[in-house]
Amino acid sequence: MIPNMIVFGLLLGRWWKTALVIGAVGWATILFTTGVVTVAGIPGAALFGLVNTGLGVAIHQGILRLVRHLRGRRGWSPGP
Repeated sequence: MIPNMIVFGLLLGRWWKTALVIGAVGWATILFTTGVVTVAGIPGAALFGLVNTGLGVAIHQGILRLVRHLRGRRGWSPGP
């Protein structure tokens, strides 16, 4: 399931604040409702959701900055 949270961060990385909140709360909610963690484990589950979603968001933001940098250079075009 960890790769799913990274992909979630990759897809919603443009809206990074929303993605991080939904990733943390959503992951903890999923684990709690399926019985994987108890109430005491919710903060830890939320932290793991936040970190994994954050990794996806960071990758998304890095790619976005790279593309913007390349577009700003003279003579570069995205293709035919």
